[in-house]
Amino acid sequence: MEISKNKKRSDEELVELSRKGDKQATDELMLRYFGAVRGRARGFFLVGGETEDLIQEGMMGLYRAIGDYQKSGGASFKSFAYLCINRRIIDAVKTYERKKNDPLKNYVSLFSGEWEDPNLSPEEEVVSRETRREFMREMSGVLSDFEFRVMVMYMNGMSCAEICESTKKDMKSVDNAIQRGKKKLRGILTKKH
Repeated sequence: MEISKNKKRSDEELVELSRKGDKQATDELMLRYFGAVRGRARGFFLVGGETEDLIQEGMMGLYRAIGDYQKSGGASFKSFAYLCINRRIIDAVKTYERKKNDPLKNYVSLFSGEWEDPNLSPEEEVVSRETRREFMREMSGVLSDFEFRVMVMYMNGMSCAEICESTKKDMKSVDNAIQRGKKKLRGILTKKH
């Protein structure tokens, strides 16, 4: 079945179609949520690791959400998808940590808001927020103003092209700032561990 370009279908409609074997509906959902997955994966800074691995894990979480979503549960597909994506990424980080994989065991979550873990106790939330604030202070101390701005945008899921547009800088400047920023942040995290 072809998805009409004139009428945007809801996530729930696309899930129904996907379950009936409509590959185009599945592809549209995967594309619709790719930015959210990428943003969430970038919310974890991996010392010596690749964000692409976590993006792949997040996409698998999204795919699983499509198959497991139950409308009767009361939650919107979006909420359910975010939960599945978040859990899949965090599970991947924990799995790598158990295997003593150094790049993944030194992650720092930089996200707040919709991606906060609802299972944290109030005390753990305060500690988590304070840890993020401390890391941001340390970041601002080792990064130049431009590097800091670029790294915050990058870790919030913006693409290099979006960062270029926002900062009015060329792609090479932005990419160099990201690479320098990663190297300096690796230094911060390596000292802590």
